Amino acid sequence: MQIIEPLLIGNYRIVQDTGLYRFTSDSVLLSRFVKAKAGERVADFCAGCGIVGLHFYAENFGIKHVTLFELQAEMAELARRTVEINGLEGVFTVENMAVQDIPPCYRESFSLILCNPPYEKGGFENADPKKALCRKEIALPLSELVAAAARCLKFGGRFVLVHRADRLSELFCTLHAAGLEPKKLQLVSGREGAKPYLALVAAKKGAKCGIEVLPALFNSAAAGNMAVRERETLADASDGAAEGASEEEREGAAAAAEEEI
Repeated sequence: MQIIEPLLIGNYRIVQDTGLYRFTSDSVLLSRFVKAKAGERVADFCAGCGIVGLHFYAENFGIKHVTLFELQAEMAELARRTVEINGLEGVFTVENMAVQDIPPCYRESFSLILCNPPYEKGGFENADPKKALCRKEIALPLSELVAAAARCLKFGGRFVLVHRADRLSELFCTLHAAGLEPKKLQLVSGREGAKPYLALVAAKKGAKCGIEVLPALFNSAAAGNMAVRERETLADASDGAAEGASEEEREGAAAAAEEEI
């Protein structure tokens, strides 16, 4: 069943379907990790219902255009409805396609690409196939995702994504090999003192080596609460439409609490 819920930023609203994959706190963390530059042309890879692109647009000024790329037709239709109900047809474009199949007309078109990809491996045999595509690296291997971003970014453009903390070595090697140099990193834990389960990474096309490591975030969504706090300061996650912590977030938080660093 389709539902329309407030984004809790201005008058923006988001369309979701209770029978499909619904966004989690990953999307909010990602959309707040970087700021837009004037005249920015933004792409949202693995866009789902369009939450990351819409949330980023709602929180920033000066964005020229946003293109949402989504593989699943049903999710792309939700993104189109989200664009329509917010009156953003002149600013947003929705493309129903795999990022590997993005046509040459988009080569070096974007100054910023945001992506909340499927970053889990395995364990999808008994899962809902439509939800599994959003969570598991079934149709989009990391190497192909990064290669698509490298093709679509302008020189000096940024590729910003959220991924598993325990896959950082693989992620950094893949980015570097594609000419996307990691420049900013922030790890996310379920609570202070817990092992990070998530990483926010910004890479830049054609940049030199050197990375800024930000203080860790503590995301209590991993325990089922949508508030995000940095050290001792509580901050509203502003995503009341989300369904709460994902299965991966809860598992990651549990593992972080049990394992020693």
